[in-house]
Parts: sequence; structure tokens; C-alpha cells
Amino acid sequence: QVQLVESGGGLVQAGGSLRLSCAASGRTNRKYTIGWFRQAPGKEREFVAAISWSGGNIYYVDSVKGRFTISRDNAKNTVYLQMNSLKPEDTAVYLCAADSFVLRPTTTGEYDYWGQGTQVTVSS
Repeated sequence: QVQLVESGGGLVQAGGSLRLSCAASGRTNRKYTIGWFRQAPGKEREFVAAISWSGGNIYYVDSVKGRFTISRDNAKNTVYLQMNSLKPEDTAVYLCAADSFVLRPTTTGEYDYWGQGTQVTVSS
């Protein structure tokens, strides 16, 4: 099993930036794809970004393209989500997820391991 812990959330004004981190521990010797998802109150969990173990395959939801950047440092077992030009509609709990066999990285059901999430609030 692998444990995931998110950090870096907070309150920021519109147009501001945050960098989220997803730190993995436990069975980290597998080649995990990591996905970032978000969930706002009363809404379904939404895909945000994903990155393959090598970093060679990266995916974003259209609404964050050009504003968010996902990256990873496998030596530190950590994946980052740099979020720039934040908008109030980005407000949500952001969760990272991992799995070693992912065919559809934008789909929540593809991931077996999830973190607890970190709150991101963007004020207007």
C-alpha cells in the first residue's frame, strides 16, 4: 500500500498562486501514476491533472490548462501542482490519488489510493 499526504492549500486572492504537494510513503517502489482531483461542496469530484511515473505523459482538464502545472520528483516521492492565476471557481478540496496501473488517468475509479485532501479557497 501507499499513503498519500497533500499539503500547500490555503486562502488566496483571485489571480494568486499556490503550490500543492502530494507526498507518498509506504510501498513507493512501484511506478505510480498520480492524479490530482478536486471536489467543491455539493459537486462531484472532478479531475484536474495527472502525471505518469516517468513524467512523459501529462493530462489536464481544459479549465486549468495554461494555469496549472503538474510535476514530480521521484527521488522525493512527491508530486506537485503549481496553480497560477487562480479563480474563485478553483475553490475546492484538492486530493491526490495514485495507482500503478492506470488506463484512464482522468477517471476517479482508476485510482486505488487517495489522500485526505487540502483545502484551496480563492477569494474574489
